[in-house]
Amino acid sequence: MVNLLTPPVRSALRAAAVSTLLGSLLPRESRAENAVRYKYQDYQEMGGRIAVTVNSAGVEQDFGSSTHLKVEGVIDAIAGATPNGQPAPAGSDQVPLSQLHERRKAWNATLAQQIRAANVSVGVANSRESDYVSNGWSVNTLFDLNQKNTTLLAGVAGTDDDIKVFYQANRAKKRTNDVILGVTQLIDPQTSVTLNVTWGRQRGYLADPYKLVQKNTEIISGVFLPLTFSENRPGEREKWVAYAGLNRAFREAHGAIELSYRLYHDTYDTTAHTVDLAWFQHLGERWLLRPGARFYDQTAADFYHYRLDGTTIAPAAGPPRPNGPFYSSDYRLSAMQTFTYGAKLIWNATDTLQFDAAFERYDMRGTDRVTPQSVYCRANIVTVGARFAW
Repeated sequence: MVNLLTPPVRSALRAAAVSTLLGSLLPRESRAENAVRYKYQDYQEMGGRIAVTVNSAGVEQDFGSSTHLKVEGVIDAIAGATPNGQPAPAGSDQVPLSQLHERRKAWNATLAQQIRAANVSVGVANSRESDYVSNGWSVNTLFDLNQKNTTLLAGVAGTDDDIKVFYQANRAKKRTNDVILGVTQLIDPQTSVTLNVTWGRQRGYLADPYKLVQKNTEIISGVFLPLTFSENRPGEREKWVAYAGLNRAFREAHGAIELSYRLYHDTYDTTAHTVDLAWFQHLGERWLLRPGARFYDQTAADFYHYRLDGTTIAPAAGPPRPNGPFYSSDYRLSAMQTFTYGAKLIWNATDTLQFDAAFERYDMRGTDRVTPQSVYCRANIVTVGARFAW
């Protein structure tokens, strides 16, 4: 039932295995190391909503001077209540909630090989839930030019998912493909910039089997009842992403800034903007403090409706209909803004042993002035971890 979850929950879960493959495409200063790490994360939404605990561990190992292997695993547990898509009853602004609980196990592995000026990595991943199995793959290349002052990026990734839908006898299929191209340029010893473009496509079963829509439907002449139906989304979705990042070190302040902007658009007619800002402050030789903030704003999908009353849409029971009409009351497709802020503290206890702890606050609010604010969540996220390198 993970599809019911809010964006930060799903990010903390499925991204740890499958989406990590594409996330690893982002250019960064690569430094192979032998290390083992552990991370614990506790995500708690206010008002008895969703709670998630995530346990993850990973190991990295060099084989010779040009081969590097990285393996990660995740186990998490989810429980709580989340909106099911039905509107609030008359006289109330509290939307109905559905209880859920789920466990997930996931892993991913990446093997990187340095071939002269190019670093080529191949990745695989698997994520399993009671009603969702996802397999992922990726092939990525980083190519250094201009005495390593310029790094070119090219990568592809994909997933092949099986979804158990309660109103279908056979499992539904979903496939995704992503392509990314980018460049990172060192401007001076303290400054670098990154530019990326990404194209992606999803095909197959893209609806959420647990999300409902509601419409007052005439049963007999003059008699209307508020009936619920499964949502119906298009069977294909394309996306385009442009990313720009700046990293700048300030030696006199013993700190550095990381600033990025992300523009997203898809064939649901959703446009989103993300601004991410972080400051890295050295506190002596062993401590590093990283305060940060992220702002996200998106427009609604063109088929999002808080309720279907007053529309000409005639919903129907059964599996998705690829010819439409399309409709969904999933608040994750509504016009909304989110703001995430917090801080991370890193302690290098020794040259080989590191500990870290972070706290983040996540606030979400709707901007369409129609969907009640009770749909949207607020959450606290606590993360602690340890890493041993050799």
